Amino acid sequence: MKIIKLTPNNYRQTIKEAIGVFKKGGLVIYPTETVYGAGVDATQQRAVDKLLHYKSRREGKPLSIAVCDQKMAENYVVVNKQAQQLYQKFLPGPFTIISQSKGNLARGVASEFNTLGIRIPNYQLILDLAKELNSAITATSANASGKKRPYSIQDILNNLSQKQKNLIELIIDAGELPKNDPSFVIDTTLSTPLTIRDSSQQNFDFNKKLNKKAINFISQSDKETQEIAGKILLKNWGKLKEKGLVIGLNGELGAGKTVFAKGIAKFLKIEEKITSPTYTYLKEYQFNRHQIKGNFFHLDLWKINDPLDAQTFQVKKLIKSKNVLAIEWWTQTKTLLPKISPDLIINIKVIAENKRQLTLFEK
Repeated sequence: MKIIKLTPNNYRQTIKEAIGVFKKGGLVIYPTETVYGAGVDATQQRAVDKLLHYKSRREGKPLSIAVCDQKMAENYVVVNKQAQQLYQKFLPGPFTIISQSKGNLARGVASEFNTLGIRIPNYQLILDLAKELNSAITATSANASGKKRPYSIQDILNNLSQKQKNLIELIIDAGELPKNDPSFVIDTTLSTPLTIRDSSQQNFDFNKKLNKKAINFISQSDKETQEIAGKILLKNWGKLKEKGLVIGLNGELGAGKTVFAKGIAKFLKIEEKITSPTYTYLKEYQFNRHQIKGNFFHLDLWKINDPLDAQTFQVKKLIKSKNVLAIEWWTQTKTLLPKISPDLIINIKVIAENKRQLTLFEK
């Protein structure tokens, strides 16, 4: 492991050394405008495998890649109109824009949805590295999984095992970085941008320009409805692991509530057939996703009118870490469950044949 203290005098030499490491499949720790990042050439399978040994993948989310400009980004992702607008408004800057991958990077970079996060940092060193390497550089944070944010090299090294340290070829040390939040992450692959991760510093500005309390998605098929369900769960995976997740589903008969529930199950890698619990009221499925074991409860109390009857299901006790609870007909049944407050409410409406509008409300 070599450490270079970055100065104006050694800037060009540092870039030259880093490019040499990238080309040989090595791992480089580098500074950005947010936190220190861990980078390899994202086109080299051996290099990406090394990165994934250094820092485990986060529950199927895409790795981010740093590129020097939009033209370079278009080599790797499909930049749709949503993404184009975000590039113009916010990049270069501390934003990660998720788009559909073109599938030309090493395995393990794109997500299970075949999506990819693009970073164009407001940090000249990274722009110059990507331009001179002429290849995408992974842009995940350099801290060990679950450890403190890496604002200094010591933040990183103090929390790494010797095995992890041995995987690093080069560290570019720019001193202690300002305590900025990690990048704001926005998924542009749905009909409406979905914020995957916000930050206190960018939240107000972004929401002022783009976000609403209610987010509307348009689905053209059952498959797309299930994909929307999966991406919403992926966004809330941390909450699910920590305290569990309650989802209220609304919509007329045949609107797609159970289709959405099937999307939840698919994301959780449940192989059992998902059917409506209209006559059984409650169905339970076990899941094991990325070494996280839990239960998915699918609830429909539409035919129950007496709160005392509803109490027999002891719904409150089902809400715990690593459990997901989806409640169909939430608006009609919420009086039966006065102590239950959903984390998410999804209103589903059929607006044309095979076309649905899904409105997401988040707590």
